[in-house]
Amino acid sequence: MTALVTALWSHLPSRTQGWMSFHIVALISVGLWLDARLGWPGQHLATVWAFGVLAWCFWLGRRLERQVLVLATLLSAVGEIFLSLVWGVYDYQFHNVPLFVPPGHALLMTLGILVARRFMRWSSLLVSLVTGAALFWAIYVGVADTDRYGVALFGLYAACLWFGHARPLYATMFVLALMMELYGTAMENWVWASTAPWVKLSAANPPFSAGAFYCALDLLVLSILHRGQPPPAKLDMGAEVNS
Repeated sequence: MTALVTALWSHLPSRTQGWMSFHIVALISVGLWLDARLGWPGQHLATVWAFGVLAWCFWLGRRLERQVLVLATLLSAVGEIFLSLVWGVYDYQFHNVPLFVPPGHALLMTLGILVARRFMRWSSLLVSLVTGAALFWAIYVGVADTDRYGVALFGLYAACLWFGHARPLYATMFVLALMMELYGTAMENWVWASTAPWVKLSAANPPFSAGAFYCALDLLVLSILHRGQPPPAKLDMGAEVNS
């Protein structure tokens, strides 16, 4: 991973990073359950909880981490409006974009960074396994015509690997996002269109490579931050770890 990604949250002790991961996972799993089972009251509770965890992470972070959280929240809000309300590739249960979703994306990116760091020593193996399995499934669903939209999104994931420099993070996000998508669609918090509008491609619920959107978000956030940062040596971020 790049020195920029390696530096994120590195100032915190391992125990604090573990608590952050726990709270993010609890928020996603229980928050989606509240939204699905309690309707509007549950959605409001999940929103308050999401912004509470986001505020806690913001307080723990330095300037760089805070920039990531804010950028990821704002960019994901724009993306959600376009993908759900304009393009219509998926639809939430109340035909809106729940307010807990944008901060949830920022927190999932945070979780991805923390998890990817745990697999630093096996980063190349992680990327190879995730990409190889996804490629195999892309060929299968492409031939069967059951998720060709997912195949197209796999192309987006591959582009992130090709043009980005945080490949272990993208592979980690691909898996984490798929787990969240499977959970959210099973709970019926949202549903993907069986045929993607405009492109008229078959789509599973969820597409197997829906995580590509999260990878693209991470790449965009990191690219914006990288342009605005001085050289890593001046930031005292540590040596770059090649992926």
